[in-house]
Amino acid sequence: MSNSGTRLPLQFWIVTLVAFINAVSFTIIIPILYPYAKQFGLTDFQASLLTTAYAASQFLGTPILGRLSDRIGRKPLLVISLGGTVLANAIASLTPVPGLLFAARILDGLTGGNTSIAQAIISDTTDPEQRTKAFGIFGAVFRLGFVAGPPLSYVAQIVPPLPGISSLGMSFLCSAAIALLATVLCLLFLPETHQPSGQVQLRWLDFKLGRIFSAVTHPRFGRVFVLTFLTGFTFTIFTFAFQPFFLNVLGQDARTLALVFAAFGIIGFVAQVFGLDPLRKRFGLVGLLAAMLAARGVLFMLIPTFPSLGAFLAILVVFAAVNSFPMPLIESVLSLRSGPQEQGEVLGLNASFLSISNAIGPATAGLLVSLGYRLPFWITGALTLLVAWFALSLARSAPSAES
Repeated sequence: MSNSGTRLPLQFWIVTLVAFINAVSFTIIIPILYPYAKQFGLTDFQASLLTTAYAASQFLGTPILGRLSDRIGRKPLLVISLGGTVLANAIASLTPVPGLLFAARILDGLTGGNTSIAQAIISDTTDPEQRTKAFGIFGAVFRLGFVAGPPLSYVAQIVPPLPGISSLGMSFLCSAAIALLATVLCLLFLPETHQPSGQVQLRWLDFKLGRIFSAVTHPRFGRVFVLTFLTGFTFTIFTFAFQPFFLNVLGQDARTLALVFAAFGIIGFVAQVFGLDPLRKRFGLVGLLAAMLAARGVLFMLIPTFPSLGAFLAILVVFAAVNSFPMPLIESVLSLRSGPQEQGEVLGLNASFLSISNAIGPATAGLLVSLGYRLPFWITGALTLLVAWFALSLARSAPSAES
């Protein structure tokens, strides 16, 4: 059911709070995943497979969760998804063997479709005119959760560990506890927002990988899915290459890097809340999306061109604001092109394309970094400019969509 008027409904704010808590839970483990893997004697390559295992599992599991949420309702699937995170991170905090750590990351990935389900709830409860604003606020609050997670990870490591859990394992346990809080909030305060279709059982078709790849040819959504993949792929090249460039070329330390991450998140949060909706109304979804991607590409290439801390920080301020726009705009395009009985599946498929880009991008960046710290920025900048050009085709691929 849609909400009329300009005020966003209560369900939106509840699910946004749940998403914020879940983002905090997720980002708590980001700073410690690699050193935790080293505690188990894993090689660098094996440690990198923990990220790949999570992203690949999420790629497979998210559209299934989204499709089931169309059939049996959003709330049960959101609870199951959050519960998977609780269980996975609890296992990871206690495991004495690396095999269980991999199993925990796979479980967390398979049940990690809560963001796409939350986005479907937003689509259920908002009018088309509200939707870009709603997705912008949702994305901004979600981004704020990414700012809060790493400091909590640090706190979890300095408190006295519980018996049988290492100091790094305490971050996983803290993550599980925060995800449990989100699960309880969902159970107690979030009403169902979608009328189930009545078909509960899974069909073999729901598990076919071909469904995901065939979605590329869909007349309304195919180009958007491709754009999501390309946008995620180019950005994750940057996210990997950014850290060695900052530390080795600019000569900074890890403490300064943490401050930069926090500033990046805060600027992006402010830009999404106050800039996204006014700019969308002035320039339209597709025009604004293409412009922001083009600006992102130019900024990528400026970073190695002026390799000094002052220039980097100035570029970062603009980049953090620009970078906050593309994904909410893409999600708005998808939401406006899909009906109420398919939005869960569509947003789930979109999240899967983003997940697979998150698995491929860092590996590509690792190969490029081995050839030079500046090269990844030139490559991803040029690719992002091509992605911006491709984004303009969305205006032609679906005449009924806003352009």
